[in-house]
Amino acid sequence: MRLIGSVLFWAFLVTTSVLLFPVAVVIWGLTVPFDPKKRWLHQFTCFWASLYSWFNPAWRVHVEGREKIRRGATYVMVANHQSLLDILVLFRLFAHFKWVSKIENFRIPCIGWNMRLNGYVELRRGDKHSIAEMMAASARVLDAGNSIMMFPEGTRSPDGRLRAFKHGAFTLAQRSGCPILPILVEGTANALPKRGLVLQGRHAIRIRVLDEIPHEKLLGRPVEDVTREVWQIFATALGPERVEAAEHARRAVHERARRAVQ
Repeated sequence: MRLIGSVLFWAFLVTTSVLLFPVAVVIWGLTVPFDPKKRWLHQFTCFWASLYSWFNPAWRVHVEGREKIRRGATYVMVANHQSLLDILVLFRLFAHFKWVSKIENFRIPCIGWNMRLNGYVELRRGDKHSIAEMMAASARVLDAGNSIMMFPEGTRSPDGRLRAFKHGAFTLAQRSGCPILPILVEGTANALPKRGLVLQGRHAIRIRVLDEIPHEKLLGRPVEDVTREVWQIFATALGPERVEAAEHARRAVHERARRAVQ
């Protein structure tokens, strides 16, 4: 049954993507003269992505703290990364932001093309030049008044546990003058683990918008300290069962960085 359900889900995703991408092109063409931030197109993209959780009875998605997202505020949004589904369910916030995403996603027919229309930011992982370009592009996005959405873990967790955070998002927040908005995703790792495309039955999925961290709290601090503080906020919110392995990973990364400096 899981295999049949998965085939139906991915077939629905492919079919709707083919049908909805032309609609996205029309919205882009009609609104680009007066909507430089592409808010209308992004809201349509939120609707498009939300279809896959709205129409899947196996996923009960609950959003908490949406009211904490201040209208008109520009954030560096950071979320933990458990599954491919994280991207779909984070669109359920219906908040305005630009994704930072690996370049491979932009090559997906229809979905990737729509990402380019939206002006989302590309990243080639492991490429220092691409990382520098991503940081510069993200800074321009923030300067234009658009929030950025990033996964500071860099990639999906293989077991749902919190991985060590990279510094990029927090460097952006310090340089841009924007607050950090932590967003916690729970349950997606059980619904669709990192390895494989077979959906794993019924699961409750929760998105929690946590309290923003004002830019004033970031000033004059080493980015490593800010990164560690935000990681701890996520670790505390996730609970002790997911902290031990993540803490070990974080310490390992910190030790490698220390040795590289020596």
